[in-house]
Amino acid sequence: MIDVDQMAMVLDALPDPAFILSRSGKYVAVFGGRDKRYYHDGSGLVGLYISDLIKPAKANWFIEQIGRALDSKKLHIEEYELSNSDVKGLPDDGPEKPIWFEGRIQPLSFSANEEDLVLWVASNISDRHEMEIRLRELGNTDQLTGLFNRRKMEHDLTLHYESYVRYSVPACILMFDLDNLKAINDSKGHHVGDEAIQAVANICRSALRKTDCACRFGGDEFVVALPNTEYTQAIQFAERIQDLLRKELSQFSVDGAVVTASMGVTTMAPEDRSYEDALKRADHALYEAKNGGKDRIVSA
Repeated sequence: MIDVDQMAMVLDALPDPAFILSRSGKYVAVFGGRDKRYYHDGSGLVGLYISDLIKPAKANWFIEQIGRALDSKKLHIEEYELSNSDVKGLPDDGPEKPIWFEGRIQPLSFSANEEDLVLWVASNISDRHEMEIRLRELGNTDQLTGLFNRRKMEHDLTLHYESYVRYSVPACILMFDLDNLKAINDSKGHHVGDEAIQAVANICRSALRKTDCACRFGGDEFVVALPNTEYTQAIQFAERIQDLLRKELSQFSVDGAVVTASMGVTTMAPEDRSYEDALKRADHALYEAKNGGKDRIVSA
């Protein structure tokens, strides 16, 4: 049998820190945290409150999680970040990346000073979190251009359509593909055609707002989602992109055929039943631009 002293030694040897916290956020006891790569000695926390250490917004969040665990009487698990800007007395210009934790918050069957208690085990998951972000980015990114792929575009357009339906937030779609790229591929090789596609991606990155989403839809076809954008603004944006493409792609030519871009522009409309309806309109407008002589913008 393990006696009380041995159990205390076991708890103290835990790699991750374990805190006994009251409903009001008081540190009643601290155990573990022996993995020195991630944690400092937390013994000095006993008797203090979360609000003594953490700025109000974040401290309130911790108190809320404790309350949720206690009220549900079940294990409550949350992932959260902490940075210098969350901690009182530290400069805001600390490490660029916050530290990510997984908190496992278990209600306890006893109390202290008439306050309910939880056991909060905090595990540093920063490496795992960064890997998850990188995997999501890879899953949403076109390998050739570094732009988003079709799956990411469909996700974003779904959100923009929902915002339009619920809150009347306007959203526009720009679809374009490259004229005469096949002639470049056939004459100079696909590696030169790929360079033209990459040049298009660079222009999109430089011209878009952070809220916009540009994706390589397939081959030499691109889609740009423009949230919170009125129709006239979208046309102006398309004209600016086309001017930039004309300048940048003029270097890609063969037998007098220069790579340009044909574009279709539309906005989400009341009759749309999904983002696909708007996307089909943009595609039809693009088709008209191609058939009308290429290197032009058609709206629908």
